Amino acid sequence: MNEKPRYRRIVIKLGTNLLTGGTGKLDQTVMSGLVAQVAAVIRHGSQAIIVTSGAIAAGKEKLSAYKKHRDIPYKQVLAAVGQSRLMNVYEGLFAAHDLTVAQALLTRTDLSDRSGYLNARNTLLAIMELGVIAIVNENDVVAVDEIQEAKFGDNDSLSAMVANLVDADLLLILSDVNGLYTANPRSDPEARLIPVVERITAEIEALAGGAGSAAGTGGMITKIEAAKLATASGVHVIIASGRLDKVIEQIAVGDCPGTHFLPQAFPDARHRWLVSGLSTRGRVLIDEGAVRAVMKCSSLLPAGIKAVEGVFKRGDIVRLITPGGSQLGFGIVNYDAAEIDKIKGLHSDAIAGKLGHSYGDEIIHRSNLAVC
Repeated sequence: MNEKPRYRRIVIKLGTNLLTGGTGKLDQTVMSGLVAQVAAVIRHGSQAIIVTSGAIAAGKEKLSAYKKHRDIPYKQVLAAVGQSRLMNVYEGLFAAHDLTVAQALLTRTDLSDRSGYLNARNTLLAIMELGVIAIVNENDVVAVDEIQEAKFGDNDSLSAMVANLVDADLLLILSDVNGLYTANPRSDPEARLIPVVERITAEIEALAGGAGSAAGTGGMITKIEAAKLATASGVHVIIASGRLDKVIEQIAVGDCPGTHFLPQAFPDARHRWLVSGLSTRGRVLIDEGAVRAVMKCSSLLPAGIKAVEGVFKRGDIVRLITPGGSQLGFGIVNYDAAEIDKIKGLHSDAIAGKLGHSYGDEIIHRSNLAVC
């Protein structure tokens, strides 16, 4: 690697099927090659954080009784056994390049309040400043979202949250697929790789389908969701195959053998926290007029609200939902759910008469809005 890196700070997500080589157990030859590439990128001036899967696969390799158990607690045992083995492998491989690793286990709850978010951010930034490689994984012993194949999707979403946390320039999602195609390349010989996605639309999400590998809990759809969060945080996202020769080094200098998702905004730290969606307490359904206003960075007024879902208080973060059911963004509300339900559809000058008090004309002020 001779060229100067294009990206200063890179979050690299390594999927289960990549790390196991499709064998069901950690493939140290594959891992060694990936670690060597990370080391090369760091030597040339970039900082890197690894978000890794593979703990449960490593646990299966150790505990041969896995097939007798299918319940969540036993999978958490596998994760607990496998996590130490996974870290031991990373430690040995990075030590060969004179690099030190640090383990960081996170859950969504850890990041759900502003103080936890900032604590995690400060720790990861300090680790990088010391030249240490943070190895981040979901804490499966206490969090079951990923194991249940629900929210985290093989750490794809977690990798986007980490990229958001540390103001990464690039989120590189490596797996056993080359990127996003026009159709499923495994079944359609006419499928073509999409090299650049300027904006993630409903059509792009539909292309993701549900295709994915059997070993991990993630599919292309979870990678697209991760890309949507990261690009809204001002991060470039590339999905590529980790099996390509020197793929990390290629991408670090600006080449892109996969699919490149362009950043949509460059928000400040507070808005990145809003966009992460980690602390949402409910949903506010808005009409088309409100959608247009919010997209133009105007405040959300009661007249544009159709309905309220969930229980939340003044000062909480809510999701903004369009008439079509898609998520528009996030905002900090000036009124609680019951109050908004009473004043929805009304003009702002009617708020005080309806509630007997007023916290302002806006349900969400434009400075407390983040569109994703």
